[in-house]
Amino acid sequence: MTTPPPKRRSPKQRALEVLARVKALYPDAKCSLDFETPVQLLIATILSAQCTDERVNKVTPELFRRFPDAAAIASADPLELEDLVKSTNFFRNKAKNIQAACRRIMEVYGGEVPQTMEDLLTLPGVARKTSNVVLANAFGINLGVTVDTHVKRLSYRLGLTKHTDPVKVEQDLIKLLPRPDWENWSIRLIYHGRAVCNARKPDCDRCELADLCPSAGKAVMLPETGSSEKKLARAIATETAKTTRNRKSSAKA
Repeated sequence: MTTPPPKRRSPKQRALEVLARVKALYPDAKCSLDFETPVQLLIATILSAQCTDERVNKVTPELFRRFPDAAAIASADPLELEDLVKSTNFFRNKAKNIQAACRRIMEVYGGEVPQTMEDLLTLPGVARKTSNVVLANAFGINLGVTVDTHVKRLSYRLGLTKHTDPVKVEQDLIKLLPRPDWENWSIRLIYHGRAVCNARKPDCDRCELADLCPSAGKAVMLPETGSSEKKLARAIATETAKTTRNRKSSAKA
């Protein structure tokens, strides 16, 4: 039987070939967030929402120096937490969530980050993306595929999903990829998204996946952002404007 051209292979065949290639392209890829303990990874992942990992890694050294564990963050001054994380966007809500999550960890889980999806999802500020990151990178447990903006964008462009909702994208990818490689897929697609397949202008000419990608050479954009993401974006913009006004007022005083 003749092997079909790369772009005409089934989604599963293409997904497995993409996986093999990104493993070869980024053999040493690992979680980009700096952490030493599961609770530190949990906090860093919450802070990474609508913020780059690079920015988070500039914030967490001082945060973790002052408050190294769940007990310390649970009892911290909320205003000090806000000040430490204020450059991560949406910082008031993030500070509130990381403290509330740590308080629940202390009260319900004996100071230890839980190791099940069901329990993690009870923590404030934690959804499936954060849960998958923590379970895979802190405990070596693959219960799902981490879907961030890069994974969502590249999986869509590669024709491996027709969805933009992260939960639906995750379910599509789970059907295509072997379980031990669920986090390998996510981490390496994130690396490839940053290096080659960026949101505004993917560099298809030097992309090692171009022959597998139905979108190669085309201006393929994700459909309109979902309402929940729009609300978050508006909230971030509102908070940023408020912070700017407060700083100007303080400068004049």
